[in-house]
Amino acid sequence: MKIRNVKNLMLIPAGVAVNIENLVEARIRQLRYLRQRLRRLRASKERIARGLALGVFAGFFPLFGLQTILGLGLATLFRGHKLTAVLGTWVSNPFTYVPIYALNFQVGRWLLNSQDDFVLDSVDSISELTAEGIQVAIPLFVGCAVTGSVCGTIAYFVGVKFIKRWRSRRRRRNYQKS
Repeated sequence: MKIRNVKNLMLIPAGVAVNIENLVEARIRQLRYLRQRLRRLRASKERIARGLALGVFAGFFPLFGLQTILGLGLATLFRGHKLTAVLGTWVSNPFTYVPIYALNFQVGRWLLNSQDDFVLDSVDSISELTAEGIQVAIPLFVGCAVTGSVCGTIAYFVGVKFIKRWRSRRRRRNYQKS
């Protein structure tokens, strides 16, 4: 798919418009390649869904930049599909960080029965900030583990069902073609 009329935008200089067009085309090619890779997966539906579930679990932790590594490590350890584990970590992205981590923090506070109010304005020194950080980190990580486990489990069962349905439709179409 060729992106047209990007050069005709009055606000963008000609050289920059060409670079944007090339960047968009490169991203579209990458997404098409990823779609082809997903279509050609030969692993069992359980293995693919396990990788997805482990990636979703890893994506619920606030370890920016390490979520993908955590997802790959878990997929390797539990014999899940690595590509779907990486895709599963995309559940957290710049658009979903705030809602996910706010929910995780509240779930963690509820599970730990925390009555403390967290107010960042009252911090005057590094030691107080560290104490406040621990006060936030523990409920956050407990909430991440719980919500990540729940969402990962849901992702596993939805993934198995989706893959089963998708493969049966594909088999039916291939059978009708021949």
